[in-house]
Amino acid sequence: MDWNAWLPLMVVGTSLVAALGIFLLREERHALRSAFNLAAAAIKLGLVAWIAVGVLDDLHFETRYVVVDGVHFILRADALGILFASLSSVLWLFTTIYAIGYLENAPNRSRFFGFFSLCVASTVGIALAGNLFTFFLFYELLTLSTYPLVVHRGTATALRAGRVYLAYTLGGGAVLLLGVAGLHALAGDIEFAAGAGLRGLDEAHHPALAALFVLLVTGLGGKAALVPLHSWLPTAMVAPAPVSALLHAVAVVKAGAFGIVRVVYDVYGIEFAWSLGLLDPLLLIACATILYGSIRALTQTDLKRRLAFSTVSQVSYIVLGTALFGPVGTAGGLVHLLHQGLMKITLFFCAGNYAETLGVHRIDELDGAGRRMPATSVAFTIGAFGMIGIPPLAGFVTKWYLGIGAIEAGMAWVIGVLVASSLLNAAYFLPILHRIWFR
Repeated sequence: MDWNAWLPLMVVGTSLVAALGIFLLREERHALRSAFNLAAAAIKLGLVAWIAVGVLDDLHFETRYVVVDGVHFILRADALGILFASLSSVLWLFTTIYAIGYLENAPNRSRFFGFFSLCVASTVGIALAGNLFTFFLFYELLTLSTYPLVVHRGTATALRAGRVYLAYTLGGGAVLLLGVAGLHALAGDIEFAAGAGLRGLDEAHHPALAALFVLLVTGLGGKAALVPLHSWLPTAMVAPAPVSALLHAVAVVKAGAFGIVRVVYDVYGIEFAWSLGLLDPLLLIACATILYGSIRALTQTDLKRRLAFSTVSQVSYIVLGTALFGPVGTAGGLVHLLHQGLMKITLFFCAGNYAETLGVHRIDELDGAGRRMPATSVAFTIGAFGMIGIPPLAGFVTKWYLGIGAIEAGMAWVIGVLVASSLLNAAYFLPILHRIWFR
């Protein structure tokens, strides 16, 4: 058996099998469901680690099937994909452990964990997709599998949030489909290979390619919460804390940002995208989102909503690094992909702890929480400092690299955006820490 051809499919299939098994379990089989969840998460992490070592040794991992003539289903492990898959696999394990405790004695846990596993399968499928067709399949499966998690509590507010979520994500998916179909009509099945499929087209097609780029980024920008496509994210904060962590750190917004990186680097190619004049508008949208999200976060009194607007701002650092047209800026953006996931999942776990243990949802209710829950508060403080970018935490490293990348790209004005964003980050996080520790 050629394991290298099967491993990408096995990574995705682990979560799919887990989801099927959990859906079939009776609601009262709590211990078995937890064991199933943790075993699947551990196996997935092991498989991803196996592939990651192979990628470092230049081994080729690819699963390929012909769907119809000229269209392939491709799962392929490359360096970028394994980076995202590794992040998702590690955070899925931590989120599973957290969710098991968080949802203890809650109803409908089999439904929750079943869709939870489908969500992770979709995310890893996005990470390992080898062409636009496969990416789109898992991108839409992610929408459908996260909707039941957003509306899990079944309240009127949760159902309204679910409708808003579907409107944005399905609408974005429809726009993305137009872009994928248009590129297929021009260049056939588009595999991720640094723009190799588009560079051969003559200049008469360049206006159409620019228009299709706009469609692709718009479709992906819905999940990435780029302004003005961000409103679903704060609204979805009615979901349980594990779902909020999943939306912000593991799956949905990361999938949108990751998709934009794929389009720029692996569909169009960074040089070709720059020659078409596509990167400057993307850079401006990213900068506007960074500042807008931070300003809106300042006005939020609900803790999870403040964290949600922080995510609107922080995820756009990834898009900013991609649009800077240089290796240093891109490195900063990709490191931020990892850093933002780790820090933001920590912050949402802490917010869930405050809500479930102290009944605290509003920022003005956090006075003295550091004395009552010191471990949670220390973790929240580290996460907040990381988001602000205080050295030596990784948030400082990513902003430093983004700044250097901006200078190398001849766009030193971007440093002003980074400084302003860091000051705004401090303005909406430090008052929370003051309440936690000094009130």
